[in-house]
Amino acid sequence: MTGRDEFTGHRTGTPPTGADDRPAPVRLPALEAALADARDLPDGPPRQVALERLAERADAAGDVRSGVDARFALIEAYLLDGERWRLVEPVRRCRAAADHRPGLLTDAETGLLLRYQRYAVEALLGTPRVGLDQTRSLLHDLAHRVGVDGPDTPTVAELHCRIADHLGDEPTARHWYERWSGTRPGPSGGCPGCASARRAELLTGWGEWRAALDELRDSDGDRAACTDQPERDLVAVLLPALRGGEPERAAAAHVRAYRRHRRERAAFPHLAAHLRFCALGGHLERGLTILTEQLPRFDRPTDDLAAMEFAAAGALVCALAEEAGLGRRTVPRPAYGERPATEPDVSTLGALLVGVASDLAGSFDARNGSGHHSGRMAAWLAERPLAAPVPLPPDDEPGGYDEPDTGGSAEETRPDELVALTLDMIIGVLAGRGDQYLVESGDTVVGRWGAVVIQFRRAGERGEVLHARSMAARRLPATRRAEAYAFCNAWNHDRLLPKAYAHDLGEELVLAGDVATDLTHGVTPAQLTVLMDAAVSTGVAYAEAVAALP
Repeated sequence: MTGRDEFTGHRTGTPPTGADDRPAPVRLPALEAALADARDLPDGPPRQVALERLAERADAAGDVRSGVDARFALIEAYLLDGERWRLVEPVRRCRAAADHRPGLLTDAETGLLLRYQRYAVEALLGTPRVGLDQTRSLLHDLAHRVGVDGPDTPTVAELHCRIADHLGDEPTARHWYERWSGTRPGPSGGCPGCASARRAELLTGWGEWRAALDELRDSDGDRAACTDQPERDLVAVLLPALRGGEPERAAAAHVRAYRRHRRERAAFPHLAAHLRFCALGGHLERGLTILTEQLPRFDRPTDDLAAMEFAAAGALVCALAEEAGLGRRTVPRPAYGERPATEPDVSTLGALLVGVASDLAGSFDARNGSGHHSGRMAAWLAERPLAAPVPLPPDDEPGGYDEPDTGGSAEETRPDELVALTLDMIIGVLAGRGDQYLVESGDTVVGRWGAVVIQFRRAGERGEVLHARSMAARRLPATRRAEAYAFCNAWNHDRLLPKAYAHDLGEELVLAGDVATDLTHGVTPAQLTVLMDAAVSTGVAYAEAVAALP
């Protein structure tokens, strides 16, 4: 295993500034205006191309500040579009500019660039399209800047450990693991709440089942503040618990974590562990169901490593299913690009997945100069069930492993019983959907679904109104106020939900939408689920329409 990073693709935003930050150098007004226009473009290749050209224009004009700003925005665009492998060059150029002109970056931007540099180093783990020498150069530079006793020293140790493991150099990886283990990540070191999961995945890859379980058991309270938890730890539990003689624990962890991972695009790298659990735990029918359900996501994986591991784990499920007499069962594979829709049988699909896994492993090994990943994927394909399958917890009930306490209101209510709306019921619906969320002050529950942030809260004198507010991630400049109003008016004319409006922040406009439902006479859990599902689906559609604006 590689000990994956926590980054899930959310916007990093414009580089922050602090009260004691140095003033930015003056830049050319034309380039500043062009940068504002480029940032306003929809996410995707057009925005990236515009920012790339703007950075080149700034270099040609000698406007170093605009060049750095354009590359910071470009790095953000690459991260948002899941193209971390493109980070190396803009990070290198920003670093060179900052070294050439001390004082160019604010203190906040200096810290942000360190984090971007870590992302660029980690790109090596996800794809063979990044050069090994380039990555080592960036890592050594990062180590030099951090120093031997700096707050980000554990970050450097972690990167050395994970890269050595990725290259198949276990002794070196273990050496750096000792320097990383037991430490907290520094400011640029990633999510502290996921550090134990990253270490547990490495230990699992080395066959240290008990050590991996101990690492997860001894993790501190950082996970409480992480929106990826507890599912991040749960997926790291699957294989060591199964191999360590705790199949019931693994089964409960799988059901609980998959409720969430089945929907989140950023969770694609975790699907291989779910498929391997089904294969090695003897749950072949469920494995085939998950493979069928997730096959469309295989066409757009988060990175090459995730695609390779998904393919190998899926091929293992197919191979074991064929041995169990299920080889002739067909699996629908939807059309993608120029490829037509097909329905290969399990045996044919397994052979196709083996080919993809082998090709990607060969690409990694060619870049790394070793046979580590080819050998690792071959070992996965040779695995067989470890024990007789144990019963899985019900998929539609919260129960499972390490379920947070929500006060019991939703669970004690009969499905057909009208009750007063409570915060626990709102949380229970999101937990049942497998969504991530945070509870903010004022008992407002906040989550993000793609390009939209949605707040759920109880309004009214007695909290009898379910209020959902959707806010599109894309913001428009205040100069486009008339267009924003026209868009909202057209949306409200053609659609019932959500009620759309533009919120003026001065220089920017937030396009938001509201849905309010009066539940004075109560609501059943099933009705609340329908209402919140509708709020999420309409909020996502609204944000996608905002993102598609020219």
